[in-house]
Amino acid sequence: MNITVFPGLNRLIRVPLVPVLVLFLAGASYGQFPGIEDSIAKYRKGTIEIKASRGAQIKVEQIRHEFWFGCAITSSFASPGMPAETRKIFKEKFLENFNSAVTENAVKWPSMEPRKGEVSYAEVDTILKWTEDNRIPLRAHNLFWGISKFIQPWVKSLNDEELRETIRNRAETVTARYKGRFAEYDLNNEMIHGNYYEERLGPDITKQMAQWAHTGDPGAKLYLNDYDILTGNKLPEYMAQIRKFLKQGVPVAGIGVQGHLHAETFDRQALRNALDSLAIFHLPIRVTEFNMPGQRSSFYTDRDLVMTPEQEKVNARELTDYYRICFAHPAVDGILMWGFWAGANWIPSSSLYHRDWSITETGQAYRDLVFKEWWTRESGTANKKGNYSATAFFGQYRVTVNGVTREVELTQKNDPLVVDFLK
Repeated sequence: MNITVFPGLNRLIRVPLVPVLVLFLAGASYGQFPGIEDSIAKYRKGTIEIKASRGAQIKVEQIRHEFWFGCAITSSFASPGMPAETRKIFKEKFLENFNSAVTENAVKWPSMEPRKGEVSYAEVDTILKWTEDNRIPLRAHNLFWGISKFIQPWVKSLNDEELRETIRNRAETVTARYKGRFAEYDLNNEMIHGNYYEERLGPDITKQMAQWAHTGDPGAKLYLNDYDILTGNKLPEYMAQIRKFLKQGVPVAGIGVQGHLHAETFDRQALRNALDSLAIFHLPIRVTEFNMPGQRSSFYTDRDLVMTPEQEKVNARELTDYYRICFAHPAVDGILMWGFWAGANWIPSSSLYHRDWSITETGQAYRDLVFKEWWTRESGTANKKGNYSATAFFGQYRVTVNGVTREVELTQKNDPLVVDFLK
């Protein structure tokens, strides 16, 4: 297979010149798709080469994945309304399961400024400080949301000149305040489903939003984000919009695709086709809002529905299949759930933990996948030349040689990684 290498958001991403998953056949589970494990090994693993004294005892222990296994952080996390003990458990379970995060509501304009001039940064500051303290990269969702029903009445009451100036002020102020602290921003959410700002201010407003955001923080990474893309239903419209923005010179840093528009199951082939199609833009892809079951399921229609044991088994399989497909695709940089605890998840049945914090079958399947099957733990002895080599998933590691430990990071950029304990 021919491979081209190009710069991604945080690393080099290898993307096939032909669709990477062409060997997969349509079917009901990942096991029917030969080649998926080979793709994971090809795109998610590298080599750590250790130089030490002959016969040295060596351990290689993974600390964290390079790939984003993340989740949304609810605003209640930062409010007095969440009991202290609940917040404590929430933090512990989050850190046990995730290496990245996204704000669920805290950054949204209506949350930050429900009434004109009354801006509150308290929730954002609290969440961001906690993620920084724990080395968790945080996405800011979102600077703007152009769906009319989600725009504050006071914003709609502005005349065009006032509206443009108010948008400019928000873009510059937020990015300047948090300069260099957010990993990335969703610029203007769900624009193929509605764009009030473009209707009011014309087709250049998205580029202007991006320019104003870069006035506040020239290094801000600005993502698009939309839904019903990975089902294939809105893929053509999204592709056309991305082409339009790139032609206009909008500095698109990455492509966000929401992962909760399926039902109790999902179309494997549609997911693969969408990822292959979006990969042609040579931009990193984040699955930004994932739930299983999804928004078209009976568990979204009736949030009080409880899964049967058989439904739990099926749901666990559906989640792991979805993750395998995304993890196997070289253009995908991460998946972020839109909730992991039934006490703070818009689709409670999609949670990894019940309300009492007992783990669900889906949660156990997720942990087995990420922290067992996709986790590197190796040990051995340096050979006669003092060399030891380990095949490892990209990420951060603790390497120990005869009791001496170093922390290192294996990435696609520095693969193979040489760690010399003789120096």
